[in-house]
Amino acid sequence: MWPPKCSVAKKIPLMPPEKLEIFKSLDGWASRCVLPMLKPVEQCWQPQSLLPDSSLPLEEFMDEVKALRESTKELPDEYLVVLVGDMVTEEALPTYHSIMTSMEGMKDEPGKSPNPWAAWTRGWTAEENRHGDLLRTYLYLSGRVDMRMVDKTIHYLIAAGMDHGFGNNPYLGFVYTSFQERATFVAHGNTARLAKEGGDPVLARICGTIAADEKRHGNVYSRVVEKLLEVDPSDAMVAIGDMMEKKITMPAHLMYDGEDPRLFEHFSAVAQRTSVYTANDYADILESLIRQWRLEKLEGLTAEGKRAQDFVCGLAPRIRKLQELAGERARKIKPCAVKFSWIFNKELVL
Repeated sequence: MWPPKCSVAKKIPLMPPEKLEIFKSLDGWASRCVLPMLKPVEQCWQPQSLLPDSSLPLEEFMDEVKALRESTKELPDEYLVVLVGDMVTEEALPTYHSIMTSMEGMKDEPGKSPNPWAAWTRGWTAEENRHGDLLRTYLYLSGRVDMRMVDKTIHYLIAAGMDHGFGNNPYLGFVYTSFQERATFVAHGNTARLAKEGGDPVLARICGTIAADEKRHGNVYSRVVEKLLEVDPSDAMVAIGDMMEKKITMPAHLMYDGEDPRLFEHFSAVAQRTSVYTANDYADILESLIRQWRLEKLEGLTAEGKRAQDFVCGLAPRIRKLQELAGERARKIKPCAVKFSWIFNKELVL
């Protein structure tokens, strides 16, 4: 499995009081530099503008639905599995919102806090909420997937929650979201590319529109980590090392459809094979963040911070090597057929 583990940092399940004070000192900066990255509602796209218009007379609406179905009928089953998995991940938004508002310095009490971090989380959630709505409606209209099984998967996933690994510590949380939002940007960008190549320009536009949101959100989170490295370099570096040591686990890793207990593993295998999201993408994202955060140039770190720096800055080549070895082993293993309930129990060879 990638990435490799190496003990470089103590675990920080809770936010130390002195670190909370440092984080709170960034409230003014967040108001000036984070909140403006939210788009005004009136300037935002809405799902309806990318879907058949249900307000049209019935015959015209059905013509648009027929056109949608015509454009999706040639999409490969592997592509549909990846698209459903991406959509299910987006639909678990209630879990992500509750996690974000449980972190110290970001709590939203009693649901309308003027705290800039709480305001950001509400706005981010509102923007993200459109993603699952759009993809789910598109897949529903396509007729290509078993929506009952898809909805069961979403139900199971939200009920299961998420083992995110960063407790209530925003240092760790923002490292996670910096990485995760870039990962979703990559995945949606690749599904957009594949849809275009498969002759579905509408779906390509949908996935590309979502990818643009994810990129903007990822830029915000990575900017927060950059600021933490400026005001508290050693402990911010330790937080990065801690999260990379644990491995950035995808938020839908507990997905289950009531039938396949290894559903996330099988979905991930399809995403890897279709090049929607791969181990090399993981390494690319890490290298990009190392460059943005200028981790190799950080100076004056504590011994613990220096160990984390050395670990993180040397991690990407090790990930690529492990992936190469894993690929060689996989080629020696006999392929197996896996049924996906999302596509009416059709089998895919993995």
